[in-house]
Amino acid sequence: MRKEVLLLKSMLLAVLILFIPQIGLSADKIKVGVLHSLSGTMAISETTLKDTVLMMVEEQNKAGGLLGKELEAVVVDPASDWPLFAEKMRELIEVHKVDVVFGCWTSVSRKSVLPVVEELNGLLFYPVQYEGEESSKNVFYTGAAPNQQAIPAVDYLMNEVGAERWVLAGTDYVYPRTTNKILESYLKQKGVAEEDIMINYTPFGHSDWQTIVSDIKSFGSAGKKTAVVSTINGDANVPFYKELGNQGISAEDIPVVAFSVGEEELSGIDTGPLVGHLAAWNYFMSAESDANDEFIEAWHGFIGDEDRVTNDPMEATYIGFKMWAKAVEKVGTTDVDTVRPALYGIEVPNLTGGTAVMHSNHHLSKPVLIGEIQDDGQFDIVWSTDGEVEGDAWTDWLPESKVIVADWTDPINCGNYNTETKKCSGQNY
Repeated sequence: MRKEVLLLKSMLLAVLILFIPQIGLSADKIKVGVLHSLSGTMAISETTLKDTVLMMVEEQNKAGGLLGKELEAVVVDPASDWPLFAEKMRELIEVHKVDVVFGCWTSVSRKSVLPVVEELNGLLFYPVQYEGEESSKNVFYTGAAPNQQAIPAVDYLMNEVGAERWVLAGTDYVYPRTTNKILESYLKQKGVAEEDIMINYTPFGHSDWQTIVSDIKSFGSAGKKTAVVSTINGDANVPFYKELGNQGISAEDIPVVAFSVGEEELSGIDTGPLVGHLAAWNYFMSAESDANDEFIEAWHGFIGDEDRVTNDPMEATYIGFKMWAKAVEKVGTTDVDTVRPALYGIEVPNLTGGTAVMHSNHHLSKPVLIGEIQDDGQFDIVWSTDGEVEGDAWTDWLPESKVIVADWTDPINCGNYNTETKKCSGQNY
């Protein structure tokens, strides 16, 4: 019996010896949180961004990891449920102890996690165009601000297409409402009459577009060139564009410029009737550059499907990941308070042939591109800025925002500094 006990103890000791190094290795990993909807109405857009982060983690590990450590992705599914985003962010930081989070698509999901990421002093890279009017010390905004997408798109429609009447159509939440508030003010300051602006909102996942598209068609029959500016998000875009085709609305009649429709969304619909309609982004898969060719090749190799497309939020995710990794290597730690200031002034190549720069307002310099939908679901780039445009956290087209700036360096060190009162106002973002 004693020999059997000794043998059992020896076996247990051997097992512990085998597992102790693995336990130490796991604890020594750098954890990367991934907070994107993998189910629900936004899965059509967000699932690809989860895969993009996984690809970036894999590539970084193949290159030796960071600081001599392996990266580990921790994926959660907030399921297009906005309060659940906050819960999942808390889980990532408190339970999984992630060093950084890449995630969110809608502004309502970002607003949901904002108090949590600030309370717990986390670090979030947000990769999607948004309405601006925000700069948090714990968030880096790698998607477009309004001056990097919405305003240039309206200028293009006004100056190049000759639009005089405007339909502002969006999903009913903070991003479309705030963006349209900015655009309505901008259009009126450009001399557009109130009766020449039609604004419409629909719920997430809206599917019955017949009446709304009919109203748009009627609004566009007043003898003035009419254009639709679309901030419709998620899978509601599929029936919206289908109904445009059903009612014979072509790009020549009433062009639509979308801010939330890219290659990924178009891959699920018949694009034949949509040829000539527009989208405004900072990247298109059709952009010609060596960096883009390499990214597309890497994506196809990772995902195992030559037909899978790339899009703008993927590039924004790529840029954010590269910047974070570069800052971590620079300061030799993943500590948030150390990495944050190290990001200011960080440069990485973008995928359109230029350079992305992170500024102390936590926004990037980005080019602005207008693309026409082609029958293969790709975009023909018909217009672009001469170079990169610096993101403006607070718009110049709302009186209350025009006097606000964001700068997270001394002496301001604030996300909403009032240049008239010389004070930070409201919440500290």
